[in-house]
Amino acid sequence: MTENEITEQIIGCAIKVHRAIGPGLLESAYEECLYYELRKTTLEIDRQKPLPLIYEDVKLDCGYRLDFMANKKVIIEIKSVDSINDIHLAQILTYMRLSNCKVGLLINFNVVKLTNGIKRVVNNY
Repeated sequence: MTENEITEQIIGCAIKVHRAIGPGLLESAYEECLYYELRKTTLEIDRQKPLPLIYEDVKLDCGYRLDFMANKKVIIEIKSVDSINDIHLAQILTYMRLSNCKVGLLINFNVVKLTNGIKRVVNNY
């Protein structure tokens, strides 16, 4: 399955969640609902996947975790914030680099229309 096909399924699930419960809730509520929807797809979903940091050839467990990883190809980082800013984008780009993923979705559920809260990020390394 290509990254485009994977992100299409993820976005469909996120829109379904947002239509059902709307904006204004905690990130943890959206994470739980999105996980429920993603499990109903054919995607292989890792939730709260540990992400070690490699520094000078030493693997450090610093407590970083990906919200979700789909099919070992796409990172999903969810937020419930007033607006996505540069630090959120930097975070997902760093996670993508550390996990060798080319594509990520940054999804902010705290918007009136979810399509305005989705940012597809591509890391060309």
